[in-house]
Amino acid sequence: MSERLALVLAAVNGFIAVAAGAFGAHGLRSRVTPELLAAFETGARYHMFHALALFGVAWMVGRGMERAGLGGWLLLGGMLLFSGSLYLMALSGVRALGAVTPIGGVLLLSGWGILVWAALSKS
Repeated sequence: MSERLALVLAAVNGFIAVAAGAFGAHGLRSRVTPELLAAFETGARYHMFHALALFGVAWMVGRGMERAGLGGWLLLGGMLLFSGSLYLMALSGVRALGAVTPIGGVLLLSGWGILVWAALSKS
């Protein structure tokens, strides 16, 4: 992942996370159960945290820590599976989608692990 791509993906995902959070707060409150609303809000919160982390990936890659790009891809995949599964579960009511959420969580953890590796190895 290049520095520029990480910046674009960070900004796009930040935008989506804010939109999702606003939708959850204003559009879902009266339409889903409190439990599903909480799941949706968790997805939006993690989505924003990891959108911001992509700015860190851009910073790292821009300073020569190329391995951080792999961490960025893992964070992106984790956001898609973790937050995406929670969004879809809340919107559809299909609780089986929650089975995908831990896979996204493992990708997020792996992404952070790669960022540690990139920072320690400085390449």
